[in-house]
Amino acid sequence: MEILKKEVFRLVKDLTRGSPAKMILSFCMPLMIGQIFQQLYNMVDSIIVGRFAGTQELSAVGSTGSLSFMVIGFVLGMCSGFSIPVSQSFGEGDYKKLRRYFVNGIYLTLIISVVLTFVTVSLTGPVLKIMNTPDDIFDMAYSYISTVFAGLVATFFYNFFAGIMRALGDSRTPLYLLIFSSVVNVVLDLVFVVVFKMAVFGVAVATVIAQAVSALLVFIIILKKFPILHAEKDEKALNVKLCGRLLYIGLPMALQFSVTAVGSIMLQSAVNGLGSDAIAAVTVAGKIQLMLVLPCETVGLTMATYCGQNLGAQRLDRIKTGMVKSIIIALVYCVGAAFLAYFAGESLSLLFLDSSQGEVIALAGRFLKTCAYFYPILSVLYIYRNALQGLGYSIPAMLAGVFELFARGSMGLFVIPAFGYSAVCFAHPSAWIAADVFLIPAYYVAFHIVSKRIAQKQTEGAVIN
Repeated sequence: MEILKKEVFRLVKDLTRGSPAKMILSFCMPLMIGQIFQQLYNMVDSIIVGRFAGTQELSAVGSTGSLSFMVIGFVLGMCSGFSIPVSQSFGEGDYKKLRRYFVNGIYLTLIISVVLTFVTVSLTGPVLKIMNTPDDIFDMAYSYISTVFAGLVATFFYNFFAGIMRALGDSRTPLYLLIFSSVVNVVLDLVFVVVFKMAVFGVAVATVIAQAVSALLVFIIILKKFPILHAEKDEKALNVKLCGRLLYIGLPMALQFSVTAVGSIMLQSAVNGLGSDAIAAVTVAGKIQLMLVLPCETVGLTMATYCGQNLGAQRLDRIKTGMVKSIIIALVYCVGAAFLAYFAGESLSLLFLDSSQGEVIALAGRFLKTCAYFYPILSVLYIYRNALQGLGYSIPAMLAGVFELFARGSMGLFVIPAFGYSAVCFAHPSAWIAADVFLIPAYYVAFHIVSKRIAQKQTEGAVIN
């Protein structure tokens, strides 16, 4: 079925034309707002738990943060990887291949999500023990994170469908869905925690329900509003070659998050040894920092789709220009984010904590002030890592995660036990620096290889003609 051009572009956006800076910003803004609402899932959990349940309950949720990041990050990475061949096929104008990638991505998502749910729920208890989770919060931590993992199928499918939409240039529809599901999440949090006194189990159930609602809605919208993805009978077959291509890109991106998270788990284990106040402070500061750096992260995510589409269209000149513009945009934003982190960090902590918890507030502010100096380094990391993925080089992006693992692991094993909380504040910046040392040269090597390959194809095509 050849889809009419006006129908194809009804909701999608072609990033291979127009001003690179304007296209990046127009795609990035809905994505950024969507990412903010995505973080609200966890942030609202922490605010409501901290305000209405207590510091111990907040520590229980916070102590699972790195474990959650490892698993949810694996899901996000896999789904982002599955969307890259779709964006490249869209840039090429090969809509038949695009739909075949989409269908085979659904098959893989179903299989992987079921297996991942079984594995994570089974291993949650032993892993929490390995992480040195304090006895006074162990049961609450287990209740929270095992419930979240039980809902991974919904999380996986939501992120897969949303990633496909973004690969086609539509960053607005996932935003609207996230706003709706975030409202659902907040309402359910309040009902389960404040009314029914379900504490950490209640916020976990609320998160799973909200994610399931999002997954169902995004599937319905794709069926009704995205005819470009409506596969014909001959496009629905399981194709081992296409699945292999999806896994070749998706698995390293998934492992990149997980490898990075292993370092975070090692770091979290060291923080857990410093007591409940330190855990609560790092939890609160981490939530605030995630919100502050989200615009930088979304610029990076935009570059994965931008580079993927322009690679498919063989517009390397636009990729060069887009990289420069994206770095400028991110660095300008970093100035404001660093200012807020440095001067308003303790005030923002009051969203989660009562003013009587002065020690925890001071520790959270100290964490944010230290990291604020390194936000430009983090923004560069986001952009180069996602650009590499957009070019189809997900393995180097994963290897950057190994550098982060080494940095965080070293801090957790050796530096924090010796220097305490001061070292905790420098742990993440050290990982960002280590990743950039690898990523920046890797990107330029990959770009050079891609340039030579495209030039060779163009030469061969000219000779044939």
